[in-house]
Amino acid sequence: MARRRALVVRGGWEGHRPVEATELFIPFLEGNGYTVRVEESTEIYSDAAELADTDLIVQCMTMSQITAEQVAGLSAAVAAGTGFTGWHGGIVDSFRANAEYLHLVGGQFATHPGVRPQDRCGTEQDNFLPHSITITPLGAEHPITAGIEDFELVTEQYWVLHDDLIEVLATTTHPSREWQPWHRPVTSPAIWTRHWGAGRIVVTTPGHSLDVLEHASVRTVIERGMVWATRTASAS
Repeated sequence: MARRRALVVRGGWEGHRPVEATELFIPFLEGNGYTVRVEESTEIYSDAAELADTDLIVQCMTMSQITAEQVAGLSAAVAAGTGFTGWHGGIVDSFRANAEYLHLVGGQFATHPGVRPQDRCGTEQDNFLPHSITITPLGAEHPITAGIEDFELVTEQYWVLHDDLIEVLATTTHPSREWQPWHRPVTSPAIWTRHWGAGRIVVTTPGHSLDVLEHASVRTVIERGMVWATRTASAS
């Protein structure tokens, strides 16, 4: 049986530790029969032949920029069957100014609410809030999240703008607190899938830091998501 080919594309804002974060998952891929190629920029997305031979793209590229040629190449590859996945800002806070990329992924980071203003000290902990990741009825039956119970995190809680083409496997709810301008709780997707042409996309919004990525439930979701997103026989 031919080994599957995974492409890890990493870079962008260093605060999300793109090298260390992706290195957590490369052994899983290799142990599950993938040949892994690592690229430190999105230039590879312009190589149509390489992407056509790639079964899975794992992206960890927060913010940064992408050219029209590169995003067109990525979108075409996914539509042709290449899987696409990632976590946190590495996939939903990438290439903020590129509408085609946002259309591909189906959601965009808007904010992560913080603690009370008087309690802020100017560090990343200002944006760490206790919150729940709640598995949806669809998620309870989906191969990525089946058997995973609702779980608690203390980290950035992503507020995501999204469309209704995504299939939401888990949500998180932002409460309305007295120092915030919104007037009722807001529920955001926290884990979702998306079918794009023959391709599969998986987004996991938790993952700000290595300890979150090593949380048992988060890591399981990401690893299952990589396998699920991988090119299927029907897309070969």
